[in-house]
Amino acid sequence: MKKEKILIVDDKVENLISLERILCDFKVEFVRASSGEEALKHTLKEDFAMAILDVQMPGMDGYETLEFMRQRKKTSLLPVIFVSAIHQSDLHIIKGIETGAVDFIPKPIIPEILVGKVRVFLDLYRQRKELDNLLKYLEQKNEELILQKNKAEEAVRSKSLFLANMSHEIRSPMNGILGLSHLLLKSNLTKDQKELLKVMSTTGENLIQIINDILDYSKIEAGQIEIENIDFNIRELLDTIYHLLNFKAKEKGLDLRILVDDEIPEIINGDSFRLNQILMNIANNAVKFTNLGYIELSVKCLEKTESNISLFFKIKDTGIGISQEAQKKLFKEFTQSDSSISRQYGGTGLGLAISKNLTHLMGGTINLVSEPEHGSEFMFELKFGYQEKEVNMFSNEEKEIPTQLSILVAEDNPINQKVAMLTLRHMGLQCDIAKNGMEAFEMYQEKKYEVILMDMQMPVLDGINATQKIRSFENKESVENKAFIIALTANAFIEDKQRCIDAGMNDFVSKPFKEEDLRKILSQITKKTA
Repeated sequence: MKKEKILIVDDKVENLISLERILCDFKVEFVRASSGEEALKHTLKEDFAMAILDVQMPGMDGYETLEFMRQRKKTSLLPVIFVSAIHQSDLHIIKGIETGAVDFIPKPIIPEILVGKVRVFLDLYRQRKELDNLLKYLEQKNEELILQKNKAEEAVRSKSLFLANMSHEIRSPMNGILGLSHLLLKSNLTKDQKELLKVMSTTGENLIQIINDILDYSKIEAGQIEIENIDFNIRELLDTIYHLLNFKAKEKGLDLRILVDDEIPEIINGDSFRLNQILMNIANNAVKFTNLGYIELSVKCLEKTESNISLFFKIKDTGIGISQEAQKKLFKEFTQSDSSISRQYGGTGLGLAISKNLTHLMGGTINLVSEPEHGSEFMFELKFGYQEKEVNMFSNEEKEIPTQLSILVAEDNPINQKVAMLTLRHMGLQCDIAKNGMEAFEMYQEKKYEVILMDMQMPVLDGINATQKIRSFENKESVENKAFIIALTANAFIEDKQRCIDAGMNDFVSKPFKEEDLRKILSQITKKTA
C-alpha cells in the first residue's frame, strides 16, 4: 500500500528537517521543496495528502505559491497549513486564511499543535480516499450489474423468441390434428371410431394446455402480463367452466357444483380471461385429483359499493388432499406435491404457480386448506369494478351467417388450408385460398373479399405486411366496405395480437381454433353489417 505524501516547503533545510522530525511518527512520505516554484512543480507530478508551507521565501513567497495552487484543479482543495515567523500581526494570519490556507501556525512551532492538526487532515484525506475507492468499487459493481442485467434481459428476450417460435411450430400441426379430429367427430362414424377420435382430441388439447402453461409462465416471468378491465358476465363465465369440466367429472362419477350468491350482479368489470384461467387451473386439478365425491366452486359477495364488488372464490373437493410438507412447495414452478403424483396424473406443475401469480397481479392472494385423504379447499378474494346495468339476454345471440359471404383464407400450410376450408364448409360457407401474403393482396385487389382469415407467418409476404398493403390499397381506392381481417395464427403472445391490431386487422384467433371460435366472430360481423 502506498504511503500518503506530505509536501513540506521552506527555503531553509534545517526547517525542513525539523518538520520531518516532528512528524516522524506518521507513516508518510515527505517531499521537500525549497521554493514556491519547486513546490508547484511537485504538485504537477504527484498527489499529496496535504502541504505545510513557509510564508517567507525568496522569489515566490508562500501566499503567491498558494494562490497558484488554488487556480489549478488538482490542488484547488489541497489542505495547506502555513508555518511562519511572521506573526506580529493578525493581518498575516487573516491573509493566509483568505488566500486558502486551512490553518496558520507561528514559529517557533509547538510540536503537539502541529502533530494534532496534521493528524486531523491526514485522517480526512484517508477517509476521502476510502470514500473514493468505495465509489469506484460501487461504480464498477454497478457497471457489472448493468452488464448482468443486459445479459439477463437478452436471455429473457431470446427465451421469449424461442418459446414463441416453438409455440408457432407446435401449434401449426396441432391445428391440423385437432381441426380434422373435430370435423371427423361430426361425421358418420362408428362408436369405436368416435371414442378413438375423442382420445386423440383430448390428448391434443392437453398438449396445447401444456404449451399455454409454459408460455404464460414465461410471460409472467418476463413481466409481460397486463391485466385488462372489461365488462363481462360472471355467470356465463362460470357456466362455461361447468360445461368444460362436467364431462370429465361425469366420467369419474363426480358431482360438479357451481354456487353463486344471488346478490352478485350479472355484469362486473375486470380481466375475465385471467379469472377464467385461475378458476380452470384450480378446478381442473380438483377434478384430476378427486376419485370419489364432489367438486364445488362457490362465489360469495364480501363487500359491495356503488362502484366495486369484492368476491370470495372457493374451490372445494373431496380428493386425495395435500400434506403440510407438500403444501410448502405447491405453488412453486415446475413442482408437484409428490413425484408419484406427476407419474400418476401428469401435468407440468405450472398451473398453480401461474394461478398464484395471476391472482397477485389482480390484487389478491391464494390460500389453501387441505389434509391427506380429506380433500382440499383453495380460496382467493378479488375486487372487480361494478355498476348496475340492465342485462340484455339476447345480446350474445348469434345471427345466422349468410352463405354468400365471400371469404379468403391466406395460409401457406396445406394441412391448415384444408382445416380452414373444411371448417368453413361445415358452417355452410365457401372460401378461396391464398398461399402467401402477396397472393392474398393480389386476390383481394380483384375480388374485394368481405372476410380474410390471415396467417401471420407466410413466405413472400407475411400477414402483417399483407394487411398493411390491403389497408393502404383500400384507402387509396376509397373502398367503402373494407375487408374484415381476422388473424388466424399460431402466434399466441399478447404482443402478437397487438401487432395484428396495429397493422389493421379487426380480430385475432390463435391456432388451434375451433369452429365455434370462427362462428362467433363471423356472427358478430354479420350483426354489424345487417
